[in-house]
Amino acid sequence: MRKIDLSSFQVATSETARNINRRIILNLIRMRQPISRADLARHTGLQRSTVSVITEQLITEQWITEGGLGHKARGRKPRFLHLNNDRAGIIGVNVRPKITTLALTDLNARFISQDSIPTTSNPQTFLAELAGRIQNLQKSHPQIYCEGIGVGLPGRVDRKTHRLVFAPNLGWKEVDLKDSVGVDIKTPLELATGLPVEVDNAANACALSEMWFGKHSDTIHDLIALTVEEGVGTGIFVDGQLIGGPIGMAGEFGHVSLNEDGPLCRCGNRGCWEVYASNSAAVNYYAQTTSKTRNGRGPDQSSLPAFDDLLRLCESGDPKAIEAIERMGYYLGVGISMLITGFAPSLIVVIGEVTRVWDRIGPAISKVVSEKPKWAHATRITPLDWMAQPRMRGAIALVLQKHLVAPTVA
Repeated sequence: MRKIDLSSFQVATSETARNINRRIILNLIRMRQPISRADLARHTGLQRSTVSVITEQLITEQWITEGGLGHKARGRKPRFLHLNNDRAGIIGVNVRPKITTLALTDLNARFISQDSIPTTSNPQTFLAELAGRIQNLQKSHPQIYCEGIGVGLPGRVDRKTHRLVFAPNLGWKEVDLKDSVGVDIKTPLELATGLPVEVDNAANACALSEMWFGKHSDTIHDLIALTVEEGVGTGIFVDGQLIGGPIGMAGEFGHVSLNEDGPLCRCGNRGCWEVYASNSAAVNYYAQTTSKTRNGRGPDQSSLPAFDDLLRLCESGDPKAIEAIERMGYYLGVGISMLITGFAPSLIVVIGEVTRVWDRIGPAISKVVSEKPKWAHATRITPLDWMAQPRMRGAIALVLQKHLVAPTVA
């Protein structure tokens, strides 16, 4: 249940009911297309006249389109409805510390066009370059009406100001949690492109994506999306609600300290989960073992392999690479056990390039988890195909959610 906030509420009106019915119908069309108006009326219990009014509005707004006629023994043949993938689209932006990718997709998150740019250390320069690339995408596909831009970020976003306030792995100097002043991603992109922009933490976006596009989206109401890359992030759904907190910092488990005397993290704390379980951690584990074999000293930071190289070594059976990946898996299991103890989710999805070697890292995680909370067996832990670009799909989901989630009342 959710408590009514008497300091900030919105009462239900006839418009609220219309919005709810509209979003229910749009969701049903998205999930069960092709579907007829008669089937929509049966599924929703709404009068056929109400369904007709809503679907005509969605057609006028180009969200949906009419397809072919269905077969019926007697009476008028039904005309099927689909999402209008030929006309409407969404631009997604996946920001990572070194490279940013952007894509134009249809309403089913199918990719139409993609591009990439370096993520520079100056946010203003970066945003200007990003805006230009987005404008190029728009010009290259003038027949597609864009519903908006979704931006997934490797940090936490204040939901009230839409500013990036915490991103230790990004290296943008203007991000300052203490003063609640961060980089404004939303405004410059909206001004440059004329499109509405939605921004959020990448893990939150991935959790949304799994809710909208995942295999179990109809049955799962609580899940945790775990992003494992340069850092470790968590997006947490509880009873269908995404946890955010007053300034968007809720769920920042990558910076929970596992060891107060551990290695220094980029956030300023020591022993954070991500210094043990991220891509960078695995690379360091590998470098430590191989450098000792060569000269007995610690690893040379300038000669560290890329994480992709480490994965290739693991796939080819290199024992040191396998050892590094399995050690990474052990610490992922430690943190996942913490999440299961705290939230007992039905599902945890793991997102990142490391899922390429799930045959190695999956058992390492499972071994630790099986020894921790007694109820761990109730939580399924599964990888998402990194080739399907779940982070980009998450950015797309940031825009879709504005049209598909239930309106806020009370």
